[in-house]
Amino acid sequence: MYVLCSPCILHPELRASGITKPSDLALFERATARCKRFGIEMVPLPCPETLHLGPDRKPGTFLERLNTPAFASLLDTLQQNVQDIIDERGPPLCILGVNSSPTCGVTATYYGSDDQNPPKRAGRGVFLARFPDICAIDVGTFSKYRIYLAAPLFSQAERTYNATLAGLLNQHLFEVILPQEAGDDTDTRMKKEQAEIFFKNISDLDQTDIVVAVIDGADADSGTAWEIGYAYAHRKPVIAIRTDFRRVGMHELVNLMLEESSVVVSSNSELFESLKSARNGKKDL
Repeated sequence: MYVLCSPCILHPELRASGITKPSDLALFERATARCKRFGIEMVPLPCPETLHLGPDRKPGTFLERLNTPAFASLLDTLQQNVQDIIDERGPPLCILGVNSSPTCGVTATYYGSDDQNPPKRAGRGVFLARFPDICAIDVGTFSKYRIYLAAPLFSQAERTYNATLAGLLNQHLFEVILPQEAGDDTDTRMKKEQAEIFFKNISDLDQTDIVVAVIDGADADSGTAWEIGYAYAHRKPVIAIRTDFRRVGMHELVNLMLEESSVVVSSNSELFESLKSARNGKKDL
């Protein structure tokens, strides 16, 4: 299993002078960590901008600096080089790009201004656009892979479902924190043990990227509802899965406060689409 990736994810020095921020480096490191965690080989694409303009180039748009016959010819050659890799190794899981890049942007690129469009446009950069059949994911999206699974955990059925869902998330290359594994699950634990579990869950929520919450039942589990509220208050995305067909009102599946603070899905397929799973392989993300 491998991904093709923008070369600056592995070698930030290839980027134009002065544009790389500490937050960019953190995203690159986390994307690399995700690949290592799941045994995904990262195969760097060639860098058309470095090859054409040199390593010490200033930032610029495609129309300003790259819209030349020589650059188009270079892209033809590099496209064939990448196709040779794909022919030899098979299709990659996806391409990891870097948004705003004139060549390797995924959902946004600095293409350049003209009479009708601003410099930054929606869509792929000019190099990634040559591989339309391969799913492309922005490195910022790919770097968010640590999930806290908030769910009721008091019966065998609930714990089995949670473990099954965690396994599916893991298959989709997400690292899952499962609170039911945090400690004593009996009704005889002492106050000290309760506090330890509470603060362990808080710490895990603070370190996670996304909360997936199970909200089945006539009413959502109170602990799960608290975790949704905590995540929302800390600006962490929440995706709530409800497979229960019951509704609480004409416009509500569950309590409106939970719905308004999360994205509610009703199936695993919708969950993985909302999570922007690399294994879906359908859309640019």
